Amino acid sequence: MKIGLFFGSFNPIHNGHLIIAQHLLNYSAIEKLWFIVSPHNPLKEKASLAKDRERLHLVRLAIDENPDMRASDIEFNLPQPSYTIDTMAFLTEKYPQHEFSLIMGGDNLVSLPKWKNYELLISKYPILIYKRPNYAIDTPLANHPNVHILDTPMLDISSTLVRQLITEKKSIRYLVPDAVFQYLESSNMYRPKK
Repeated sequence: MKIGLFFGSFNPIHNGHLIIAQHLLNYSAIEKLWFIVSPHNPLKEKASLAKDRERLHLVRLAIDENPDMRASDIEFNLPQPSYTIDTMAFLTEKYPQHEFSLIMGGDNLVSLPKWKNYELLISKYPILIYKRPNYAIDTPLANHPNVHILDTPMLDISSTLVRQLITEKKSIRYLVPDAVFQYLESSNMYRPKK
């Protein structure tokens, strides 16, 4: 089976993530999509991250009724910080019956040369790129035969915006799935500590 792996902090997951995921299921060769919740991206600050299991729970709430999507905690049990090449190698060995593709935003393609063993990653796995608002995909890697830049909807929604609105006590309704909205409304996630 062809499986797309959508790596991210999902801090928290929002409707932009889900629209891109469903678009890829509709218009690319992937048959299933797994959200790989990353405990710690080496290129991001860990201090702003909610707890791993809470972020995973929100992803599960968001995709609960979609049989073509799955939330994965695979990186929680691997050495940290998480390196995509290590996770891909682990998954390829664990599930030899599947063909894996990597899903990433155009901004990540530009920074890909900073990633551990990026040459191996790009040579072994198809990389499906979705465009990000205000990011030009200006890199020679865009012409690599394993890189596929897709015409996906561009929504200017970010996890940073969602966290900021929560901090400012403003509504995040319609930016996140209803189940995620309900959970965040009744929890202290992302709220300033008193």
